[in-house]
Amino acid sequence: MEKTPNMNDIVDSVKEERSPAVTAGTRRRMRAVVIAGGVLAAVAGTWYYLDSRSYESTDNAFIEGNIVQVSPRVSGQVIRVLVTDNQHVNRGDLIAEIDPRDYETRLAEARATLQDASARISGAESNLNLTSTTTRAVLTQAEAALAAARDQVAVLEARLAQGAAGVRVAEAGLQQAEARQAVAEAENLRAANDVVRYRALYQKDEVSRQMLDRAETDARSSTANLEAAKQVVASARAQLSQANAGHAASLAALGLANKQVRQAEGRLHEAQSAPQQLRVRHSDLQSAKAQQEQQGAAVKQAELNLSYTKIYAPDSGYITKKSVEPGNFVQAGQALLAIVSDRLWVVANFKETQLTHMRPGQWAEIKVDAYPQMKLRGRVDSIQSGTGARFSLIPPENATGNYVKVVQRVPVKIVLLEPPSAGFRVGPGMSVEPKVRVR
Repeated sequence: MEKTPNMNDIVDSVKEERSPAVTAGTRRRMRAVVIAGGVLAAVAGTWYYLDSRSYESTDNAFIEGNIVQVSPRVSGQVIRVLVTDNQHVNRGDLIAEIDPRDYETRLAEARATLQDASARISGAESNLNLTSTTTRAVLTQAEAALAAARDQVAVLEARLAQGAAGVRVAEAGLQQAEARQAVAEAENLRAANDVVRYRALYQKDEVSRQMLDRAETDARSSTANLEAAKQVVASARAQLSQANAGHAASLAALGLANKQVRQAEGRLHEAQSAPQQLRVRHSDLQSAKAQQEQQGAAVKQAELNLSYTKIYAPDSGYITKKSVEPGNFVQAGQALLAIVSDRLWVVANFKETQLTHMRPGQWAEIKVDAYPQMKLRGRVDSIQSGTGARFSLIPPENATGNYVKVVQRVPVKIVLLEPPSAGFRVGPGMSVEPKVRVR
């Protein structure tokens, strides 16, 4: 194996080959060059050492970003698609449109139903007001009618009592008249007998003519008294009949008045059921209002469904995975395309030994593998609490088998402080090399 020459051998060969023409100045210049080279090497080594202590970098890093799946919220036939693959869109831009005619018809139907519900509310309010007013009037009338019927009953009861008293008075008068008639009949019989007796005695000249005349006069007077007593009896009987007739009429009128009282009580009970009728009318009004609210919600839902026929970009970014074309019939929730958001960040998987001095807020410089000439500025946003292996589908189980210590990697999120230039297409999954200033 050939031996590598060292610095002393090189100097000796130089000494052997130098000619007598080499001066002392030339030797000094060569010595200065060697010293300057050593100084530059020392400075470069020092700078590299300090730089390696101030920065941490890794090539296990990738661009990440939000990928928004765009799906329709209603089903229907697509009539327009306004974007193409890899086209940039802004938040709120119209992407596609679904045939809105069915939803316009449903909205018109919902609005008509809402108007019908509003009309029902007006009718229910009118019925409630009318029932309230009518009920108060009917209740007042029923109370007044009942009071009048009861007053009439009281008057008729008083008249009935008065008529009963009149019947009793008429009966007593009849009894007195009949008694007087009996007295008059007895007196008349006695006077007639006296006349017969006095006539027989006068014929025998046992009594005077004067006594006979007096007996005949008494007989005529008793006859007249008897006729008068009979007339009084007849009058008393007529008065009794009239009193009985008046009493019977009072009884009939009282019965009719009692019927009127019962009818008035029935009307009053019917009028007193007005609060229940008012509650029914109030329930009808509340039901109509509930139907109006329900139909109002249906109108809002129909308006929303109609608005959903126009599909807008939920975020700014680039169109990818477009699978919809005009004429396609799509279902609600069906994936039409994806939007890669303009909001990008870097996920760098640093070794756990590199996290000693790394903190959120530190500055970072990112190199993109696809564009070596481009450098992006960023800032450490957060450090994941746990290694990437711990969150894998099958985490390692270090408690079994032989254990070999492996340096783990921890994901660090680095946000970009400025978007990439328009001429460079940067997207999720692209490799980058971040360098974080930790000191």
